[in-house]
Amino acid sequence: MHGLHLVIDMYRCREDRLRDRNLISQVLLELPDLLRLTRLSEPFVEEYYNPTSGISGFVIIGESHISIHTFIEDKLATVEIYACKQFNIDDAIQYLTSKFNPEKIQKHIIKRGNRRNS
Repeated sequence: MHGLHLVIDMYRCREDRLRDRNLISQVLLELPDLLRLTRLSEPFVEEYYNPTSGISGFVIIGESHISIHTFIEDKLATVEIYACKQFNIDDAIQYLTSKFNPEKIQKHIIKRGNRRNS
């Protein structure tokens, strides 16, 4: 396997969390350490207003990347953690749900690069 790709959709999140640029930066700073991944960059976080308002942020890790996108009007946060090594999925979900307080989550786990010499 060349990578573990966790995709999380968090529904009915607290709006104040979704519009908190500092919170998004904090999550992108703390999550790599929590998962024992190697953060290579400072978080890049920007607000946007079209077609809907929200915040997008990402951080480059030695193993790949972590990204967060919030959609304030929809009360939705989406997160991707892609790493070329194993990490604790349950720790990631527990941490993210503690930060965004969703009423419902949906997760997808994709094992990338499973085939040899395809």
